[in-house]
Amino acid sequence: MVTTEQPPPSRLRTWMLEGLSDMGRNGGHTGPHAEPEPAHKGQRWWRVMCLTGVDYFSTLGYQPGIAALAAGLLSPVATLVLVVVTLAGALPVYRRVAEESPHGEGSIAMLERLLSFWKGKLFVLTLLGFAATDFLITITLSAADASTHLIENPHLTSTLHGQQMVITLVLVALLGAVFLKGFMEAIGVAVVLVAVYLALNTVVVIVGMWHVLTEGHVVTDWTSALTTEHGNVFAMIGVSLLVFPKLALGLSGFETGVAVMPHVEGDEDDTEENPKGRIRDTKKLLTAAALIMSVFLIATSFITTVLIPEKEFKSGGQANGRALAYLSHEYLGNAFGTVYDVSTIAILWFAGASAMAGLLNLMPRYLPRYGMAPHWARAVRPMVIVFTLVAFLVTWIFDASVDAQGGAYATGVLVLMSSAAIAVTISARRAQQRNWTIGFAAVSAVLLYVTVANVVERPDGVKIGACFIAGIILVSLLSRLARAFELRVTSVQLDDMAERFIRDMSHRRIRFLANEPGRRDKAEYRDKIEQMRADNDLPEQEDFIFVEVTVTDASEFESGMTVRGEVLHNRYRVLTLESSSVPNALAALMLHARDTTGCIPHMYFEWTEGNPFANFLRFFLFGQGEVAPVTREVLRGVEPDRKRRPRVHTG
Repeated sequence: MVTTEQPPPSRLRTWMLEGLSDMGRNGGHTGPHAEPEPAHKGQRWWRVMCLTGVDYFSTLGYQPGIAALAAGLLSPVATLVLVVVTLAGALPVYRRVAEESPHGEGSIAMLERLLSFWKGKLFVLTLLGFAATDFLITITLSAADASTHLIENPHLTSTLHGQQMVITLVLVALLGAVFLKGFMEAIGVAVVLVAVYLALNTVVVIVGMWHVLTEGHVVTDWTSALTTEHGNVFAMIGVSLLVFPKLALGLSGFETGVAVMPHVEGDEDDTEENPKGRIRDTKKLLTAAALIMSVFLIATSFITTVLIPEKEFKSGGQANGRALAYLSHEYLGNAFGTVYDVSTIAILWFAGASAMAGLLNLMPRYLPRYGMAPHWARAVRPMVIVFTLVAFLVTWIFDASVDAQGGAYATGVLVLMSSAAIAVTISARRAQQRNWTIGFAAVSAVLLYVTVANVVERPDGVKIGACFIAGIILVSLLSRLARAFELRVTSVQLDDMAERFIRDMSHRRIRFLANEPGRRDKAEYRDKIEQMRADNDLPEQEDFIFVEVTVTDASEFESGMTVRGEVLHNRYRVLTLESSSVPNALAALMLHARDTTGCIPHMYFEWTEGNPFANFLRFFLFGQGEVAPVTREVLRGVEPDRKRRPRVHTG
């Protein structure tokens, strides 16, 4: 579909919209002649693991302290329960999600297939609200926790005291700047940060274990106190299950692991329909991350519990929120401790990178396709700016407090994990895999229990998630309303008969007659032609091609269109189309006929009876209603030159 020449874009616009797949550099529209998306060069799976790992592994900065506060002496046992759920539950679930949704949409895409029309769209928007809660709170909470570590460093506490808000905003801005520079730079930074952080944690764990072995009484003191407090193993496991929801942040890496899946390189012979190499390597990514994290969780929860006095974990204590940092200063000196602090601050700051990558992959895959975001939402840099500004707002609302954001973070993580478990349970059941169905159903039950328990204890998380959901739905509907008159057809394909009809008419004048199919008998078409000739004062010899559109899923915004031709009653030529919107289908057909024949086509309509506002709502929600004026408006938006614009006649 051809548009008129536009002035060349500015350098800023070109830079901002770099990589945009469906918007021509001259401000073109979505359509079959839009620029193709450049081929994406992926990264080795272990490098992408580091990107998701900055979120997952960075929880070591606060997870041991959270476990100690929640479970006390029982922290290692409760952490062991967390590891069992991770390896036996969450890992198999997300390996299945990676297999069934290899383009990064995650369980949301799997569940989307279960519902159609507007029900499916609203359900997806709700899950996107929780995903936005998870990912955005990851950015703000991690930056806030990094600023806390920075302020509480013994060398800086007097200088930076009271500056947490400013420091957090600066860290969020720096994260956005990295993504404005380029995504590959983000992966490179993540690899360095993860390698250094895990190496330093390995040193802390080894030194901690050495002190546990050389100070044998700490283990006997711990086991004696544990037995006195809880009695037997079954009581310990029972209490661990009760406090488990408070430790669930240790599961946070799986959703981002799937979200960044499109950046995994895979094999050379991978296709979009069957990226088997990407799936295999993503499974490696998820498994390696889970195993590494499980080892560190068990080791760090043990050494922090037996080596750090209980009072130091509480608010105001030196180990509050920074248990491993406390051990590094205590046993390795302030020099090493400061290096450890710097590494922890860096990875906590950059933990938002995997969340940002998840947002940049997830949101543009749904909202623009639903018509619920502007065209530029498919470009990386504008979305980075939007997400950074939202992160600024969230940081300001919560006063850069880690504790205030914890409930929302856990809620977002657990809702998405529960939805993933339910999705793979349904998938296994449909595949008639009985054992997998039972196993995934058990995992779903555990995660639903954890989610409900977390919501009951910290209802603020659901309230914050509801705000994100309401915001996404409101902005989405307003955006769809603003884009109601855009051309949404991405491609037009004609079968041989349809091409023959249009090619034959182009030698005279192309006259289409819009018809809402009824009985499709001979009288219907004869009466329609007579009425149109009378309404528009056309001579008898003028010929028409009937065009009939069947609305499929009106909630879809963009789709391709296939046109089929047939001759009915040995006389009437009819083109049949399927589309989510009648006016868009008719406008796309006329533009295609003009571009392929060089002739300006004419389309004849009847006025739609009834209230214009009610008819517009029918068009907005169900794809039909004010057909004639909307078709004309779509054409006017695409082709500003009146001489080249297809003609719309209404009688």
